[in-house]
Amino acid sequence: MIELQRVTNCVLVTNDQVLLLQKPSRGWWVAPGGKMESGESIKESSTREIREETGLSVSHPELNGVYTIVIEENNETLSEWMLFTFKAVAYSGTLLEQSPEGELKWWPCEEVAHLPMAEGDKFIIEHALNGQGVQYGTFYYTPDYKLLRSRLDPAAQPKPE
Repeated sequence: MIELQRVTNCVLVTNDQVLLLQKPSRGWWVAPGGKMESGESIKESSTREIREETGLSVSHPELNGVYTIVIEENNETLSEWMLFTFKAVAYSGTLLEQSPEGELKWWPCEEVAHLPMAEGDKFIIEHALNGQGVQYGTFYYTPDYKLLRSRLDPAAQPKPE
């Protein structure tokens, strides 16, 4: 039986910039976050994770997305986790010079879509930056994180050009 992991992250947006973390293993940019601890609420986990990884305390984060991430090979599920994404627009504290998890950087929101990251994360962060309400979805990946397929509700809409 596959053990379901619970993970949270937080997209922090201020002054048309978003704070992202570059993980050294793949060089991919992500919203700061990580595994929930026993007994934590999803909101507690999200605020703890962003504080540990960035040094910042977010104010009033709001749930922005609930996602199922499935890793599969030959139509067999290898692992699965639930991702709860929060969005915050206010914070206090001083940004760490070096995160224990990788490099931190404020990116202009319009540049995020062009950064190296998991394909599903592009949809998740795009919704946090421009979407309304809570998005629900499932992303299916290969073991090396190639996106196989996804379902989003509400569906991601292409940006007008």
